[in-house]
Amino acid sequence: MSKVVMVARLWLAVAMAVFSSAFVNGHVTLGWLSTRSEFLTQEEFWFDQTLDHFSHYNRHKFQQRYFEFLDYFRIPDGPIFFRICGEGPCNGIANDYLSILAKKFGAAIVSLEHRYYGKSSPFKSLTTNNLRYLSSKQALFDLAVFRQYYQDSLNLKLDRKSENPWFVFGVSYSGALSAWFQLKFPHLTCGSLASSAVVLAVFNFTDFDQQIGESAGPACKAALQETNQLVEQRFAINKEEVQALFGAEEMEVDGDFFYFLADAAAMAFQYGNPDKLCCPLVEAKNAGKDLVDAYAKYVKNYFLGSFGSNVRTYIQKHLKNTTLGEDSADRLWWFQVCTEVAYFQVAPANDSIRSSKVDIRYHLDLCKNVFGEGLYPDVDTTNIYYGGTKIAGSKIVFTNGSQDPWRHASKQIPSPDMPSYLLTCRNCGHGTDLRGCPQSPPNIEGDAHSCTSPATVYKVRQQLVKKMDLWLSECQASINRKYV
Repeated sequence: MSKVVMVARLWLAVAMAVFSSAFVNGHVTLGWLSTRSEFLTQEEFWFDQTLDHFSHYNRHKFQQRYFEFLDYFRIPDGPIFFRICGEGPCNGIANDYLSILAKKFGAAIVSLEHRYYGKSSPFKSLTTNNLRYLSSKQALFDLAVFRQYYQDSLNLKLDRKSENPWFVFGVSYSGALSAWFQLKFPHLTCGSLASSAVVLAVFNFTDFDQQIGESAGPACKAALQETNQLVEQRFAINKEEVQALFGAEEMEVDGDFFYFLADAAAMAFQYGNPDKLCCPLVEAKNAGKDLVDAYAKYVKNYFLGSFGSNVRTYIQKHLKNTTLGEDSADRLWWFQVCTEVAYFQVAPANDSIRSSKVDIRYHLDLCKNVFGEGLYPDVDTTNIYYGGTKIAGSKIVFTNGSQDPWRHASKQIPSPDMPSYLLTCRNCGHGTDLRGCPQSPPNIEGDAHSCTSPATVYKVRQQLVKKMDLWLSECQASINRKYV
């Protein structure tokens, strides 16, 4: 894009803010804000990124994809909201609550795709050896280098030498990256939102399953446990028939099938749709109907249907596929799991929802089978490097949904300059503060009206805005002193 076009777009964004009129850009995929659009923009830009930030000799580069949304940007000194993409393709800038924040603060939004994921892969073949540059540490340096590149490019286009105040956002793994970026590069940002941020690497993650039981409630929990027992009994007699009932005929490893069934239940609570699972199961149990059939219908109609999951995600033969493709994210995330963070969602010894076959040995065998000998999740080193839930950062807002099983890998206890808020409602799950309720499918502008307690979400959002206003103001004052 030429400098003339870029500057024109920036000034048109200002004009739109001043006159409150709609601006439709000539690029059909770029950021004109439809009230019904899932994305603010899907126009792609590219940046030459360093492959290995820790080598003095390897200076290879790869193309990394990013997006920008400028419609609300207050030129020249408006803040830049840096949305971090996580463990999957980044296909644009989502139109969630961040768009409301951008309009309020006059901010630009930029978003960088995580290395290896989507269209930002350094290699066409994803062999274990080629994945050696896939880590959170490399990803953090990607963010830092890109941040400097984008700021320098913006200054060049606006013919100035100042800085804009930056604020970082992320959800889940990218929420952890958001917190870690603020921890490791505090001079590059004014603050961070770490939404459902999994900052604690966990080897034996039994709390995940236990939270599913708490979120389900007594009746639904009992129905889930009975369903699992019935599935195991029938599986022992005729595994092919049981797998076919769930549309999982392709699965060859028993543990894969039981992990798939456990995840199907977890997603209902993680993404704010508990009634999709609990209502039909409890009704079937109370009516004396076949619980396995009821659960199979939920799995096929919701989990594999409207939710959009895929059986292949859970098949180790698929995870071993090294050819770069649309569903390579499954293999890539498991590599990060098997080397850095684990998050092994194993069955607790007592009162488990999931099958006891989903244990530590299952996970370690998967890592070995998919990636070969020698890989092991060094969670102690990860937690020493970042601090886990004892992260010693500042100006980080942590948020978690009360029903989200991942909150037990997040920082839930506030500390000085790092508030932590729990959004408590029956369908408050993963990233509720940005996504609203339910968390899937997407809610335009993060609409929270469907949360069972919208007031809880609004209150946490008000606290977030207060912190952002304070930290951005402090940052701007520091910038003004530096460039006076």
